[in-house]
Amino acid sequence: MALFKKRTVGKPGEWYYCLEHKKVEEGPECPAKNRFGPYATREEAAHAMETARERNLEWETDPKWHDASDTEQAPEDR
Repeated sequence: MALFKKRTVGKPGEWYYCLEHKKVEEGPECPAKNRFGPYATREEAAHAMETARERNLEWETDPKWHDASDTEQAPEDR
């Protein structure tokens, strides 16, 4: 018998996308390290990977997050 009960964070009515099982879950079924969320609706959770790709692309192309040195090559790299 375990001394501590394994608990997940979240509550029913919140939607998550499980990265391990590649499926939408209501409430926390899998550990937090394996999921995106919470989302307000099942539909939002179903598009979690698409949303993540869009946000990553926005970050990668946002000039506020990159110095000029990120795009310029150092002399020894030329």
